[in-house]
Amino acid sequence: MLYWEDLEVGTDTLFGHYDVTREEVLEFARKYDPQPFHLSDEAAARTHFGRVAASGWHTGAMSMRVIVDALTKVPQAGLGSPGIDDLRWLKPVYPGDRLAVRGEIIEKTPSRSKPELGTIRTKTIVTNQDGVDVMRYTSIVLMQRRPDGA
Repeated sequence: MLYWEDLEVGTDTLFGHYDVTREEVLEFARKYDPQPFHLSDEAAARTHFGRVAASGWHTGAMSMRVIVDALTKVPQAGLGSPGIDDLRWLKPVYPGDRLAVRGEIIEKTPSRSKPELGTIRTKTIVTNQDGVDVMRYTSIVLMQRRPDGA
């Protein structure tokens, strides 16, 4: 089990990759973000996207899937997140793109009110197959601290 104490500032992790499919882009858009440029090549051609592009929220969901898949391979004492900061969608994500999700631990802070907890801040960057940054954000993660005597 990895606890807060086991993590080091500066650690940079490639969590993995995600292949974006047209079917998934359309399905997500129909259900959660039904804007024309997420649903139709014709409508998207009249915008700066040029063709159907994934919703930014879908890009976030795909990156979360990659992170969770990677983190479940090694048990961790993560307790969720109170939120993210500085979310930016930098470039469109298109069907056929292959996303890479990378995170760097930039800060660790022990909880002042709950000694059994700490937080880490991670700068997450999502790039496409050409190495172009398409999304970035800073996540705050609650972590359990190592139990006494463990």
